[in-house]
Amino acid sequence: MAPVARKLLGMMLVATPATSMAQESGDHAQELAKQLANPVASLISVPFQQNIDFGGGPDDGGVKSTLNIQPVVPVSIGPDWNVIVRTILPVTYQSDISAPGAHEFGLGDTVQSLFFSPRKTGPGGIIWGVGPAILYPTATDRVLGGDKWGLGPTVVLLKQSGKTTYGVLANHIWSVAGNDTRGDISSTFVQPFYSYTTSTAMTYVINTETTYDWKGDNWVVPINVTMAHLTRMGKQPIQIGVGARYYVEKPRGGPDWGVRLVLTLLFPRK
Repeated sequence: MAPVARKLLGMMLVATPATSMAQESGDHAQELAKQLANPVASLISVPFQQNIDFGGGPDDGGVKSTLNIQPVVPVSIGPDWNVIVRTILPVTYQSDISAPGAHEFGLGDTVQSLFFSPRKTGPGGIIWGVGPAILYPTATDRVLGGDKWGLGPTVVLLKQSGKTTYGVLANHIWSVAGNDTRGDISSTFVQPFYSYTTSTAMTYVINTETTYDWKGDNWVVPINVTMAHLTRMGKQPIQIGVGARYYVEKPRGGPDWGVRLVLTLLFPRK
């Protein structure tokens, strides 16, 4: 899959009238790419993450395309602390997933996390954040959401050493209000991750985005491998990435594999 991913990434970069940030300042570009690898970095970014999953549905022939709009906004709350506001708003189109021949398009439910994180790196180079995760019932189709409000804790713990970043992000959400005719929610999300950022601002990432549904006793475990390059579109810093994933565990009717395309807009502090 690596040669295909490299070819796709190359085509995306050629199609973009961009100037390599690595040519301008290798150290600055690499540092900015490493900040993107840190979920609680003091950096405003807006990733647009397109996921296309294949398989699943009642006939195992479904296709699901989800565009996650994921703005990340750090808010200073004094000289020593930040609140990192991370929001995920999914826009989904799916075919043959809910039923043979059925098609759905619209917004899914929104998840917003608020990480209270120290500005300074802790002992041993540890970076951490903790706070609430909130589920908003924003789905425009009952098939695309649970019609429930949810709340729970979230935490991130990581370390950056040289060119590597590794750690884990997790949350658990319980439904607290909403439509009484819909099932309650109790869901755990765990994302261990490892990334390596080169001196040319290329970042290679492997992670899982594991979810366990305590009500349905279902696991979803995709293994994701992605590569992304930091560049510019005019004066705008951007990161462009491609990747693939394979589901090692899924409920009945879940997808088999998928691809990922990512475009991230960066707004570093001057």
